Amino acid sequence: MAAKPQKRSPRNSWRDGLGLYINTPESPAATSQILFLDPEFVGIWDLYPKASVHTLLLPRAPHLSAKHPIEALDSPKFLMCVRQQVAQLTDLVVAELQRRYESANPHRSASQLQARDWRGEVMAGVHSRPSMNHLHIHVLSVDRHSKCLKHRKHYNSFATDFFIPIADFPLGSDDPRRHPEREGYLNSDLKCWRCGKIFGKKFTELKRHLAEEYENWMRQ
Repeated sequence: MAAKPQKRSPRNSWRDGLGLYINTPESPAATSQILFLDPEFVGIWDLYPKASVHTLLLPRAPHLSAKHPIEALDSPKFLMCVRQQVAQLTDLVVAELQRRYESANPHRSASQLQARDWRGEVMAGVHSRPSMNHLHIHVLSVDRHSKCLKHRKHYNSFATDFFIPIADFPLGSDDPRRHPEREGYLNSDLKCWRCGKIFGKKFTELKRHLAEEYENWMRQ
């Protein structure tokens, strides 16, 4: 069964914020966030990151940008292009994580610093019910450490099956992730991404815990 069509919000609403990077990438507000730009895609820093390093990949073609991500990624051709571009963004996220890791661990040897597999610490995927109107793919670190992570649904949108990895596409027609409201992912109990501790609905406690986990993760 096809994904439920996404309702489009009125033009010029906050949900159209990503259109800036597609339609006017040369504007000062856009250039400060752009990581790379080519005729088909633009890669940007997420303006409201939900992890310490959070980027977005946006297709520029209007017929793709307007599609629901599950529908768009059902196309083998588009999926192949996305995977190539995700690899490029992953390289940038890895480089930034390595820079931060070296800064947090100045006394470690070069071999110790280089031994860590940062690619395994990067997530790439889409939300099954996006909040923004323009199709976008998230490429981010796994830590969920950010002041912009403000409530339970923010966290669960990356910590449950509401977030669909690019590696899982194309989805089967009966995949439950096509029906996120029915599955109730965003209302799930909070669970630490690193140690698995359950916090129920206590987001403030989880937030404090995430800060501790981030420090430990950066020094492991």
